[in-house]
Amino acid sequence: QVQLVESGGGVVQAGDSLRLSCAASGRTFGGYRMAWFRQAAEKERTFVAVINLSTGYTAYAASVKGRFTISLDNAKTTVYLQMNSLKPEDTAVYSCAAGLSDSGSWDYWGQGTQVTVSS
Repeated sequence: QVQLVESGGGVVQAGDSLRLSCAASGRTFGGYRMAWFRQAAEKERTFVAVINLSTGYTAYAASVKGRFTISLDNAKTTVYLQMNSLKPEDTAVYSCAAGLSDSGSWDYWGQGTQVTVSS
């Protein structure tokens, strides 16, 4: 059974940093990409960052570029999201997802972790 388990969320002040983790298990993820999405209260889920597990290619939403960094551990089973210079508008539930690199869809989702940034 494939599982994506996020951790690392919490309550911080504006300007602080947090690192989220997404541990993947249940299958090999060769040929997959993994991404972080976020959903603020009463808003739609939006893309944050993505990493290709084979090539290491990364991409970011304009709102987080330069502040957030997505990375992968050596075993390619855990994806991280380093979030620096956090702003109140970064407050959301952050979820990780996994999908085939050549697919437009996301096959697996984690349960999400809450990030709250106070001003």
